[in-house]
Amino acid sequence: MDGLPHTISLQTTADTQRTLAAPIGCVGIGLHSGRKISLTLKPLPVGSGIVFRRVDLDPSLGSIDIPARHDHVVDTRLCTVIGHPSRAECRVSTVEHLMAALSGCGVHNLLVEIDGPEVPILDGSSASFVFLIECAGLIEQDAQVARIEILRTVRVEQGEAFAELRPAAFGFDMALSIDFPAAAIGRQALTLRLSAESFRAELARSRTFTMAHEVDALRAAGLALGGSLDNAIVVDGDRVLNPTGLRMTDEFVRHKMLDAVGDLSLAGAPLCGRFVAHRTGHALNNRLLLALFADDANWRLVSTDIAAHAMWQPVSAAA
Repeated sequence: MDGLPHTISLQTTADTQRTLAAPIGCVGIGLHSGRKISLTLKPLPVGSGIVFRRVDLDPSLGSIDIPARHDHVVDTRLCTVIGHPSRAECRVSTVEHLMAALSGCGVHNLLVEIDGPEVPILDGSSASFVFLIECAGLIEQDAQVARIEILRTVRVEQGEAFAELRPAAFGFDMALSIDFPAAAIGRQALTLRLSAESFRAELARSRTFTMAHEVDALRAAGLALGGSLDNAIVVDGDRVLNPTGLRMTDEFVRHKMLDAVGDLSLAGAPLCGRFVAHRTGHALNNRLLLALFADDANWRLVSTDIAAHAMWQPVSAAA
């Protein structure tokens, strides 16, 4: 990755890079644009990482590929938006639920072809993306996964909100709390050791949410045009307005953790450490990654396989 050192330690185990066994796609509505959008997931070779491709844009005017990395995040209001650094119209928003599914399922190399400006919202969770991944199947590739080991605590704050990455012996642990004035949400907290199994069981089905009094203002601003009770939880004081209610009593904090999984996957490789946060959101999550990589002493890249180092080179998606 440009601007990051390429140090590799050979003292820990790492699993094998994986991609899809076959292409698979879906069609859905964009949460904010309200547009019908087609999305196709395609396998990529070792070291490619996750790449988004805007197939509705003219490639003769410049690259239509956007690496899914924290240094390509261009907006964090309401969702995470990635963009091409030299082509302003080449952007993809609401990437966090798909990225969470890819991270949670252990997909390392993938091309996401999309014919619009945002990832379809589907049911507002990551469950449909997990379903697509499972239907396509995963194959192991001939290289090991490089992991980013957290060497010292990194913290960012905004008012009462904060997000931290701390060193941990192995794996990736998450502890997140939220506090909303709406009585239907209130204070909730969750601690989780992230794995494919825990992501599917504990986070994947949790849906995005909003407050009823915010809906009109969002739509007046040209946002949430595709939002409905089919793809978001809507809260009004002590009431959940969705006829089917909640999927879990603490679905709100579970979705905030799902968002964090997606946002932190933009590190470009799996993290090894502990994430601790309170009232965090897309902006703080991205600031946390920027702070992490701002100082080489905060982290190191760990792999048992020198070929895994390829994931940290500038990304060029295969056709």
